[in-house]
Amino acid sequence: MLGYDEQMRLAVIEAQHALEHGDIPIGAVVLDASGRVVGRGHNSRERDADPTAHAEMLALREAAAAQGQWRLSGHTLVVTIEPCTMCAGAAVLSRVERIVFGATEPKTGAVVSLWDVVRDARLNHRPEVLGPWDLSDPVADECAQLMRSFFAVRRPCSEA
Repeated sequence: MLGYDEQMRLAVIEAQHALEHGDIPIGAVVLDASGRVVGRGHNSRERDADPTAHAEMLALREAAAAQGQWRLSGHTLVVTIEPCTMCAGAAVLSRVERIVFGATEPKTGAVVSLWDVVRDARLNHRPEVLGPWDLSDPVADECAQLMRSFFAVRRPCSEA
């Protein structure tokens, strides 16, 4: 465990906000180099009718606005679920130092599950990646359980 459990709990709170408007419960926070939260976001695609309103995108936008620049060097993106290709690409392009995610996403994950977008050797910037294996079991389990619970209600016949 490398010390991101408390920050992941903040991302979980963000994920719970997504449920309030029927969105998939994914939450994210961006930390500056001192560990202060400078960006927050939760999925808002349904509420905003915006296909790019993913938790990571919103948190990165808020962090960039707070910092007054798009380069987020030295920053950490903490997200409840493994980022998709769009969000993984945005993390690389924003130059975050690391990505911490709480649960893998076997259907759309672009950090370890389907692709490894963020550590492709052809890129000029490759963030450090920390995953569920770097968090305490209860925190990682909570991130995964948010998704399982959400989809169990909506897709009762789908795979767990």
